[in-house]
Amino acid sequence: MAPLPGAELVQRPLQLYRYLLRCCRQLPTKGIQQHYKHAVRQSFRVHSDEDNPERIQQIIKRAIEDADWIMNKLRMVPVEEATSQLLPSSGS
Repeated sequence: MAPLPGAELVQRPLQLYRYLLRCCRQLPTKGIQQHYKHAVRQSFRVHSDEDNPERIQQIIKRAIEDADWIMNKLRMVPVEEATSQLLPSSGS
């Protein structure tokens, strides 16, 4: 099950980027949303020079699976617990 409708239509990196940012809007708190938006942007920059079509499809598939996992995890736990589990602690 995909986190949002349309995951099966994602074929290109820009489509993936937009899709993942839309997924971020579904997250419960602004802090979690900002954290994952930043992670999406960083990952997009890291892989921006990728030109192998097979590798690009692997990255797209894995990113959608990861988004699905995060969205499903958030549906199963209260917001306070999700915040502490999904965001890295700033203490250490």
